[in-house]
Amino acid sequence: MVVAKNKKAYYDYFIEEKYEAGIELKGSEVKSIKLGKASIKEAFIRIIKDEVFIMGMNVTPYEQSSIYTPDQLRVRKLLLHRKEIRKLYEKVSQKGYTIVPLTVYIKKGLVKIEIALARGKKNYDKRETEAKRTQKREMDKAMKSINRY
Repeated sequence: MVVAKNKKAYYDYFIEEKYEAGIELKGSEVKSIKLGKASIKEAFIRIIKDEVFIMGMNVTPYEQSSIYTPDQLRVRKLLLHRKEIRKLYEKVSQKGYTIVPLTVYIKKGLVKIEIALARGKKNYDKRETEAKRTQKREMDKAMKSINRY
């Protein structure tokens, strides 16, 4: 079940490799995420001392929780294998590469996040992507009107 998507990532970046990671959560954050109160639109990912962290991920506090509610924009650790972290670090240290969050979802009762190794698009690449999207939309519209008759 998909909880949050980062649609802008596909517009701003060329997605090269995707990884699945767990998220280290505290208190009632899991309940809040399962209710769909998470956002990764402003989130970004950093590698610090061989550990991967997501910053700017917004998890609205769970309303029924009364004891402990962690900060909704706190830095959360991502759980990846050491080999994957090394591979990501080597690529990110090259110019033009970054790590972006794509989706937050629930898999077998666990909260997972799909992250991607991405390369930034230039403005002309973005225009090209938009032109292809518009062309596909118009083609689908034309096919739909043809099939109507």
